Amino acid sequence: MILKAKERGDAPQLARYLLAMRDNDHVALHDLRGFASDNLPGAFGEADAIARGTSCEKYLFSMSLNPPPAANVSVEGFEQAIARIEQKLGLENQPRAIVFHEKDGRRHAHAVWSRIDRNRMRAINMPHYKVKLRDVSRKLYLEHGWDMPRGLQDRSLRDPLNFTREEWQQAKRAGLDPRELKTVFRQCWQASDNKASFETALKERGFRLARGDRRGFVAVDYRGEVYSLSRFAGVKPKELEARLGDSKPLRSVDEIKAEIAQGMTEKLKAFIKDAERDAKQRLAVIAFRKADMVGRHQHERQELWAAHERRAQTETKLRSERLRKGFSGIWQRLTGRYGKIKAQNEREALETWRRDRAEKDALTFRQLEERQTLQREIQAQRGIAAQELMLLREDVSRYPKLDHDNGNDHYARERETKYVDETPKRPRPERHRRRRSFDP
Repeated sequence: MILKAKERGDAPQLARYLLAMRDNDHVALHDLRGFASDNLPGAFGEADAIARGTSCEKYLFSMSLNPPPAANVSVEGFEQAIARIEQKLGLENQPRAIVFHEKDGRRHAHAVWSRIDRNRMRAINMPHYKVKLRDVSRKLYLEHGWDMPRGLQDRSLRDPLNFTREEWQQAKRAGLDPRELKTVFRQCWQASDNKASFETALKERGFRLARGDRRGFVAVDYRGEVYSLSRFAGVKPKELEARLGDSKPLRSVDEIKAEIAQGMTEKLKAFIKDAERDAKQRLAVIAFRKADMVGRHQHERQELWAAHERRAQTETKLRSERLRKGFSGIWQRLTGRYGKIKAQNEREALETWRRDRAEKDALTFRQLEERQTLQREIQAQRGIAAQELMLLREDVSRYPKLDHDNGNDHYARERETKYVDETPKRPRPERHRRRRSFDP
């Protein structure tokens, strides 16, 4: 599983994040160890108070454990991985919290340790923890037989389409996946060998080459969004200048925006709005189904947890009745039966605990499978919407090439007949054409 971790402070903010239901379908506080409080905000408040007695600002070690998408990892599997990490990093006896999150049909865990050694009132040093976690992650992939990501196989094989937060936000405003945007720009760059071919490749995909105010070469789309070519195409500014020449002769971003705005007709804008509205409606329907599913799953879990509680009370009562009181209890102790019954009760309590945990895992796995099916539908709808928006971008680039003699009606007819059967009609007989020429 993928292990991501960092040293950090601000325990109250982290507690709020871990318990937030805004982006998660389910949130469960699984374990608190080494704290006096029985809730996460109180426990992290203790860690914050103790850290104030030291000079350490990043007194927490926060880590997320993300299994592969298709893997069903039990609670025990997560606990074993966390125990291995503790041993690797020297955090075995430190206060710790474990929280489970479920989102988009996947379950992952968050583990948070206090780095402050209470006996010495000093922070535990954690050198090279990223390297150590990478080793643990590799072993987990090998032991479970999961397909190992390229980034763990070889550092040089990591995904090259990593993007910054700024790029992600810009791509979301444009309605496209940032990875798809980067792929488009890189394809344009690789398919061109000079400025003219590169500009043509961009234009075919709905982008215009322009001179940026600060970045030199940029691309502009029909929304007026500006994209840095060095960032999105993954090319250094020197390479851009070597192939494209000087950026000063290019038109400015404002000029390109004015040209695009002039070329965009009200009809084409209506097509874009229709596509966006349809996509929102489809996603709204799926969002309603998702909310209904999450609510149903939460109700099923509450019912199972309550059934476990009732069964546990009944079984605990039966086990306690085996240990007699009064003279019968004394006789049990004298005959040695008391110790045997106590040991039997402990074994049964452990088996009951394991049985309940297995039933919870089974219910969770079934719900995750159902949720994953819906998530695949959500992703498919998003892909359709993104593809439709990309096609509309291409329409923007093709529109100036169309015949404007018949105005917008000509363009609308072309769109309406784009997917109509284009089988050529049978030509009229020669005699019909000749007869038509004598009509008054």
